[in-house]
Amino acid sequence: MAPKQPRERKLTNQFNFSERASQTFNNPLRDRECQMEPPPRTNFSATANQWEIYDAYVEELEKQEKTKEKEKTKTPVAKKMGKIAKRKMTSMESQSDDITKVTQAAKIVERMVNQNTYDDVAQDFKYYEDAADEYRDQEGTLLPLWKFQNDKAKRLAVTALCWNPKYKDLFAVGHGSYDFMKQSRGMLLLYSMKNPSFPEYIFSSDSGIMCLDMHVDHPYLVAVGHYDGNVAIYNLKKPHSQPAFRSSAKSGKHTDPVWQVKWQKDDMDNNLNFFSVSSDGRIVSWTLVKSELVHTDVIKLKVESSSTEGLEGLQLHTMGCGTAFDFHKEIDYMFLVGTEEGKIYKCSKSYSSQFLDTYDAHNMAVDAVSWNPYHTKVFMSCSSDWTVKIWDHTIKTPMFIYDLNSAVGDVAWAPYSSTVFAAVTTNGKTHVFDLSINKYEAICNQPVVAKKKNKITHVQFNPIHPIIIVGDDRGHVTCLKLSPNLRKMPKEKKGQEVQKGPAVEIAKLDKLLNLVREVKPKV
Repeated sequence: MAPKQPRERKLTNQFNFSERASQTFNNPLRDRECQMEPPPRTNFSATANQWEIYDAYVEELEKQEKTKEKEKTKTPVAKKMGKIAKRKMTSMESQSDDITKVTQAAKIVERMVNQNTYDDVAQDFKYYEDAADEYRDQEGTLLPLWKFQNDKAKRLAVTALCWNPKYKDLFAVGHGSYDFMKQSRGMLLLYSMKNPSFPEYIFSSDSGIMCLDMHVDHPYLVAVGHYDGNVAIYNLKKPHSQPAFRSSAKSGKHTDPVWQVKWQKDDMDNNLNFFSVSSDGRIVSWTLVKSELVHTDVIKLKVESSSTEGLEGLQLHTMGCGTAFDFHKEIDYMFLVGTEEGKIYKCSKSYSSQFLDTYDAHNMAVDAVSWNPYHTKVFMSCSSDWTVKIWDHTIKTPMFIYDLNSAVGDVAWAPYSSTVFAAVTTNGKTHVFDLSINKYEAICNQPVVAKKKNKITHVQFNPIHPIIIVGDDRGHVTCLKLSPNLRKMPKEKKGQEVQKGPAVEIAKLDKLLNLVREVKPKV
């Protein structure tokens, strides 16, 4: 028998290969049904007209009023709150029916629109540097940026300017009048550089505002001094037109205009307090105790050697009229007071019977006194007698005297340099000095307001940006950028790092003062 041949394995055709797969059995799906009535349907059509829209708004306002009334009944001081709520309601109704829900969004959109409108100005503020400064020897220019004005403050002079210590783009403007024959209302406006067309906050008062100051730790508190002798505190967290605190005839208000107010460090019981100076010769400390202003007289300005004998041998002292004051940056108790007679008194908070020192500073009223932000011995004063004087408080005679050919309304030290300061005069010019470059005259004299009759009243440097704001007696505030020559920083030397900081600034000013101190005895 022939052996069985193994069956030949059939090769799978790789081009004709199909995979076999098994399929599992799927359970059949169960149907569930129920019977119901179809939902009722009706056709509705209507046209929305003004009446219906109006009725809807009125309904909404009524609802709001009801909720407010419910809240009123909850609080213990319902009567007081009722009055305020009524005031609020009237101010609310005067606005377009209810914009409060979109206030934040509207504010952002308004700022965006403004930034587009004033785009070239915003670009200048951020990036423009005057290239011509390289070719000008020791001279600078001021570039006008925005102009802030408001219709409600028309014909009211700018009587005070102050930057907010926290938000560096926000500043407060006080409006009033320096003409005692034309005294009317006053206004407190707060502008932001993000929106030059309209103020962020508006407060109006019956009497003109003459001065203001913002608290360093509580930047929402603004202390204000009025022409009628009252002082007040406005709280920006509660933006209705009434001040949060106000002095009155009972609580020791001044009898003459308040020319300057300054916040101080909190007292021993952590109460907020500020000082005010007035033409009535009193310097008063105001303390916030349990939601009321308590006053204490710190000092009464008596004109030395001016006591006259009255009836029956009574000694009558002539009161000095305080016009400006400033507190020392380091020595808490020491401060300077400028008067209408042109004298400057160095005083102490701790005792009021005597002055620490008296300077025969000017021939007319002292308009501003200011300590140097770096050097603890140096201060500056300006007056309507056309002069700006720089003093060392240990010496009775001024170190530098500058005659600016017109009454000087205000002076301000620059925050970035111990030797730079700005002064504004009533002929519409702004003068910027840098003593380390030129100690004889200003390195920038520039007219800032157009019309001849328009006088500049105040000037302030921004704490961080290279700009100044200038206020005039037409109620306008102009923002100007300083060119590079006006803010020269120490130059780099090869192989040496640039030294910056307070010590360098103090040394820079000391060097200048030593030159003057050496010359004085020889003359």
